Amino acid sequence: MKQIKLNLPGEKDYFMQESLKTLRTNLQFCGQDIRVVMFTSVGENEGKSTVTLSLAKSFADLGKKVLVIDADMRKSVMAGRNTDAMNPKGLSEVLNGLAKLEDVVCQAENSSAFVLFSGQYPPNPVELLSGKYFTDLISLAREKFDYVIVDTPPLGRVVDAAVIAQNCDGAVLLIGHNKVPYHDAQEVIAQIRKSNCKMLGVVRNNSSVNSHTYYHHHTKKDKAENENA
Repeated sequence: MKQIKLNLPGEKDYFMQESLKTLRTNLQFCGQDIRVVMFTSVGENEGKSTVTLSLAKSFADLGKKVLVIDADMRKSVMAGRNTDAMNPKGLSEVLNGLAKLEDVVCQAENSSAFVLFSGQYPPNPVELLSGKYFTDLISLAREKFDYVIVDTPPLGRVVDAAVIAQNCDGAVLLIGHNKVPYHDAQEVIAQIRKSNCKMLGVVRNNSSVNSHTYYHHHTKKDKAENENA
């Protein structure tokens, strides 16, 4: 299995790491049946890839075996921005039958965190994500990993995340921009709920709340009304 190095900002920042631990704990308290969690956003460049990889590493620090699935097959930046992987094969090849999961999953160095990159851009991402093979992939990941974290394209731009949500136990909306319209955020939450996926809450990224913390969390059980969205 190929080993990769993660490139995550704030790894030595105390406040950032404490915020990640808070997010990790909040997800754990959502219940034992919440094991496959997707992260989405309203728009692009809100920090989903960095947060999902950082969260996976935080779970791995507890001894959990975690898989991050980069499901943004349209415009992924995860491999080049957050790791040293070079043009890796990944999700698109697995769903097209061109590769087996065990042959393309990468392991983060000195960690029980694993990554399935998006792979090459396919002409039909929604069809691949809504098909049998993606459902089978999630089922297999449930058997092999304690947690599966799915990084999805922004639901405020394309429908992919709503399709992915049907195979997930819960969803988190990540807001990284200061001017995300309230109505747009509510529309994303409504789409997730229409997919029969629990809306777990919201992560506020790139904020400067409480002594320069990077993340302000509002992750609760499905009863939450997500007032901060």
